[in-house]
Amino acid sequence: MSFIEKLLDAARRNRSWLCVGLDPDPALMPKVDLLQFNKAIIDATADLVCAYKPNLAFYEALGVEGLLALKQTADYAPEGIPVIGDAKRGDVGHTARAYARALFEAFGFDAVTVNPYLGQDSVEPFLEYSDRGVFILCRTSNVGAADFQSLRCEGGQLFQAVARKAREWNTRGNVGLVVGATYPEELKQVRELCPELPLLIPGVGAQGGDLASALRYGADARGEKAIISSSRQIIYASTGEDFAQAARKAALRLRQEMSQYLAGAGPA
Repeated sequence: MSFIEKLLDAARRNRSWLCVGLDPDPALMPKVDLLQFNKAIIDATADLVCAYKPNLAFYEALGVEGLLALKQTADYAPEGIPVIGDAKRGDVGHTARAYARALFEAFGFDAVTVNPYLGQDSVEPFLEYSDRGVFILCRTSNVGAADFQSLRCEGGQLFQAVARKAREWNTRGNVGLVVGATYPEELKQVRELCPELPLLIPGVGAQGGDLASALRYGADARGEKAIISSSRQIIYASTGEDFAQAARKAALRLRQEMSQYLAGAGPA
């Protein structure tokens, strides 16, 4: 089963386009083992999500033990729920090939995020894994995104050029784009340029992105493929012993809000 098939199956089965970010920060976590924390969050939300997305930085910061927990977390996720490794990798071809092997083979992620700044040869080693998803950074949710992504170039702005290239590179049907909910007009433009691609949409919640706009502009014609990524507002809904139950309540509430906006137009 390809990544997109697995994603669609999970979204339709769980009636949800919610992706929970598994970003363990010791300063915010309850006093519990990192792996046990992730397992508890997964157990509490597995019927409410379309995917999980661990950001590698939080695990790398903890050294070898963190990387081991990352692998164990990816292995623990239910087989029917895809795991997106948020790595934002991008380098020259031979190095990119090693990154792709690490993320897809060693860690076993169903999809990853990549940085296209070095061009097609830096992305191609990831795309060669035709059964895996490759989300290309396009219009990110951070404030400084405009420094480069809004620059004018032939045919529009840089993020639009990236979207067009991603569409060209999608010869295997495994390309997606990362577009922040904090830039709804740009999100709308990207969806118009790439009507078929799945969009990974961070920025709802702690970063201030509007959920209604993210779904209105990010969903495809079927009301699908708008993956709403949320981390802090779910996994840190409580720092007490009830953190898993609180995470479930937060995820359920967000899924219900999404259902209202997508009513009659998609799986939620």
